Amino acid sequence: MSHNPRDEQAPVQQTVVFTSTTGRGRVCAMDSAYHVDPSNHGRDVCVNSSYCGVLPARFIAEAAPRGAIGMDCGIGPEGSAIAGLWYLEALDIPAAVADVMSARLGDGVHLYRNGVISFFNQLAADCGVRAGMAVAEAARVMLENDPVPAAAGEITNRTVMHTAPDGRQVVATDSIAFATPADRGRNVLVTAGHTGRSAVPYLRRASPWGFICSDGGRGMDDSGTAGLFIVEADGLAGATADARRARMGSGLSHYRDGIISAANALAAARGVEIGMACPEAALLLLGRPGES
Repeated sequence: MSHNPRDEQAPVQQTVVFTSTTGRGRVCAMDSAYHVDPSNHGRDVCVNSSYCGVLPARFIAEAAPRGAIGMDCGIGPEGSAIAGLWYLEALDIPAAVADVMSARLGDGVHLYRNGVISFFNQLAADCGVRAGMAVAEAARVMLENDPVPAAAGEITNRTVMHTAPDGRQVVATDSIAFATPADRGRNVLVTAGHTGRSAVPYLRRASPWGFICSDGGRGMDDSGTAGLFIVEADGLAGATADARRARMGSGLSHYRDGIISAANALAAARGVEIGMACPEAALLLLGRPGES
């Protein structure tokens, strides 16, 4: 017979801290993820003062609330304290966590009133949740907004980071596969997949003026950067960012957090150097107006 911690919680305790005037549901504060229950199904945002690892996420997912907010508990090795964010994302549940130093653990009402968002999944972002937002605001944003359903290939997070006087741009997007015809021979793409040989067909198809991808942790025989040197023959100037510093799969993280770990000869000729921050390297790759 399986053991369910919920069986030891009697009665389940929730505090309704906000009720939507549009009839969409409530924001309910609770001291533990174990207190999320079937009454929250499909309508409530549950602010629970637990960590958001996979285990509490399983209990949250059983009740399938409209959304959930927990605590980051110092992130932990391998991101274990927030891994449930992406478990819940896979189940179409918007979720976020607050900085553990912004509110008391085990006190859901205190978390609602004082917490500050530190991390969130894509669905929460689609609802309007942002880092640094107050938990109370984030909970209401999740309550009143539905994430727009999208196929994996439609979630590119394409963001223009810089526009030159001649209209050329530095663009962050999550994969080189998300390049558009507008990038060809014109824009610098900062993306977040590895630069191994399997990336070469995508780099050639995109044919940007310049690119920065991830080194994928470099890999055996520097296989994670091999594509850099293969595409030199195609005239593509490119570099990689250290996977230990920027999150793979997030073009924005590569732009904001990335540090150059390798560059091909064409990128080096434009001034890109190992150890350089990605924004600086991207501008060097873009070059002066008229160089495209």
